[in-house]
Amino acid sequence: MNVRRPISTTATAGAALLGLLTLSACAGSSGGAKADKDGKLDVVASFYPMQFLAEQIGGDKVSVTTLTKPGVEPHDLELKTRQIAELGEADYILYLKGLQPAVDDAVRQAGVADTVDAATLTTLESHGTAVDGHDHGAHEGEAHTDGPHAEESHAGESHAGETHAEESHDHAHEGEAGADPHIWLDPVKYAEVAKGVGASLAKADPDNAATYRKNADELVKKLGALDTAFRDGLKNTTTRTFISTHSAFGYLAERYGLDQESISGLDPESEPSPARIKELQAIAKKEKVTTVFFETLASDRTAKTLAADTGLKTDVLDPLEGITDRSKGADYLAVMRANLAALEKALGAK
Repeated sequence: MNVRRPISTTATAGAALLGLLTLSACAGSSGGAKADKDGKLDVVASFYPMQFLAEQIGGDKVSVTTLTKPGVEPHDLELKTRQIAELGEADYILYLKGLQPAVDDAVRQAGVADTVDAATLTTLESHGTAVDGHDHGAHEGEAHTDGPHAEESHAGESHAGETHAEESHDHAHEGEAGADPHIWLDPVKYAEVAKGVGASLAKADPDNAATYRKNADELVKKLGALDTAFRDGLKNTTTRTFISTHSAFGYLAERYGLDQESISGLDPESEPSPARIKELQAIAKKEKVTTVFFETLASDRTAKTLAADTGLKTDVLDPLEGITDRSKGADYLAVMRANLAALEKALGAK
């Protein structure tokens, strides 16, 4: 993941100060601790996909705060001292290591016992790491046929109860160059993470364990229905290729046998080379591509320029890194179904 902005000096200084002031408090954190006056588990989520999981699975037993406010591009997040303080005071932290460097540093310094790295609850892969962002997200014609109910046991069996990111150092993906963090855009992988989050919340707050497990099971079923909708909707199409602003959709493409071609790589704002633009123009013609997709939280300039030069349409394919008033839906499930509709139209679903 390319880092486009350095961590602010204010955030760094605040983190260091917090580490000195709250070292003993953080060291004393333990599962089941409840700081809220109303008795709810105080949960801090790093950005929207983690927030959605915490809210859906935690229900009325948790109070969720997100570090990435609506409209903020998660990769560019710079934490304020107040947000770092919230981390140190949390009962439970849910984040995705490797996506937001500022968050990774702050989480490490916070030292909260019940800290969950969502990347440890599934298997990360490499997408969109080739030169100029050239990415074939799935081998042509290959699609996974295993549904979320076939895979969901992976998180529950392998990672249930693992709450420290440090405890998962044996996972091969950690530290792996080019690992794609966009796991939430694959309903099957997201279901794996949901199962693991349910198990870890149950451990952090045993009194409400049954509620967390029940809510997690319900969310997994909804994600299973979403997976089925994608499989059915994208089964027969005129083309299997789509062009996106950046390589956010590698897992989705691989899951449903599509071919993602990105203008840039994993960095949503990196500039493509003239050679890459020429290559995309040739791909669009050969593969009968109709649409260039852009997203809500990043510039659409390059996508619209490519579309105009190639005679293609433009549309939104939302990477769901945040919900704003421009989002085509109020939550993860609604926006993903809007993404499906956009793909069906662009790919010529039959």
